[in-house]
Amino acid sequence: MRIQQFEDKNLSHYSYAILSECEKKIILIDPSRNPQQYYDFAKANDAEITGIIETHPHADFVSSHLEIYQTNGASIYASKLVAASYPHIAFDDGQYIQVGKIKLLALNTPGHSPDSISILLEHAGKQKAVFTGDTLFIGDCGRPDLREAAGKIQSSRQALAGQMYHSLRNKLIPLNDDVVVYPAHGAGTLCGKSLSEANSSTIGEEKKTNWSLQPQTEEEFIRELLHEQPFVPAYFPFDVELNRKGVAAFTESVQAVLIGKQVLNKDDADRLDKNLWIIDIRNSEDYKHGHLPHSVNLMEEGKFETWLGTIIGPNEKFYLAASDDRELKKAIERTASIGYETQIAEAFVLKYEPLKEEKLNLDEFKKHKDDFTIVDVRNPSEVKQKKIFSNSLSFPLADLRSNLNDIPTNKPLMVHCAGGYRSAAASSMIKSQLKGQVQVFDLGEAIQQFI
Repeated sequence: MRIQQFEDKNLSHYSYAILSECEKKIILIDPSRNPQQYYDFAKANDAEITGIIETHPHADFVSSHLEIYQTNGASIYASKLVAASYPHIAFDDGQYIQVGKIKLLALNTPGHSPDSISILLEHAGKQKAVFTGDTLFIGDCGRPDLREAAGKIQSSRQALAGQMYHSLRNKLIPLNDDVVVYPAHGAGTLCGKSLSEANSSTIGEEKKTNWSLQPQTEEEFIRELLHEQPFVPAYFPFDVELNRKGVAAFTESVQAVLIGKQVLNKDDADRLDKNLWIIDIRNSEDYKHGHLPHSVNLMEEGKFETWLGTIIGPNEKFYLAASDDRELKKAIERTASIGYETQIAEAFVLKYEPLKEEKLNLDEFKKHKDDFTIVDVRNPSEVKQKKIFSNSLSFPLADLRSNLNDIPTNKPLMVHCAGGYRSAAASSMIKSQLKGQVQVFDLGEAIQQFI
């Protein structure tokens, strides 16, 4: 037997291939949008993918379960509570998959979602590992507030938090201490709030160190779980529904995106719909040197998918602009990982840069901070933990688009975050909206001088 963990660092997502070496068969768990890595793994091991298990309809990425089924006929397993639209086999308490000496048992573990399952792996009759989806993470458990308006079954966060309390105690804590815990996410995901950097653990270790498994009343647990959960990106409910239905094949969908000719001059730019946002994925220095109107500098590096799906709403058309074809291709593929590729009105390489940013005089800002309205676009929890400038105004990037008209314009604006990625996006959006009413500066990476 072999367990292979695959990591998508951009989405802090883990997927798994369980290989029965004697049967030469593979069961996948929670595969990401591009299935090629799983096909490569199967080929390298001269094995066949015979099954895919979905622990729940994911909110933060789109799964390739339907494509893999359509490509090679592998069976899809999911809880009956998902009410999935794709062909599947119900996989709930008491049901299992046998592959050689490997036995995969379904455990209904509602809490993150009403339809969440975990999968206990037994080998030769012994408990070896548990794949916990978004129920149990390393150092944390899944958030319970993503299914109040998504999925076939919709539940309040309070009710799901109570279910999580019992799922952890009735289904996972009783497992043997040496059972390896394999979660669907690591640090950086928005599906939890305080995950460890580790990619696996054991039940015994989590019982010692994970706050959610410590002795506490149900009321205490619910209060802590609901406290200061991160924001919910706009695309999360959208992806739940996409995953419940299944999506088109990755390669075909990516190739269907319209690649326009390079934007080289004013005439090229004038053909674009002025009502659509341009997502400019170039680095911040290139963007500041020159860009198009009504654009947001959302760099391809960093948490691109998360912020794209936060700033741009589901089913909203947008343009994608890049510095070259390679960068453009990569961004389209990353866009597809959250199911937004069909919303790209056109993708193009940008060489025409009519609008330029004014150069920031950092020394002047240091001497005369009161001459600026300082806009902090970090998350509320970050601001609460430490306010960098005493007179700053909090406008979290996650809510910025709907609050642009509330930003004061009586003084030049200085926008900052914690490292420069979010402030690049926020300052460009603010500048596009205000259209010259006031100077807008991005403090960028220089924020490090003030922390």
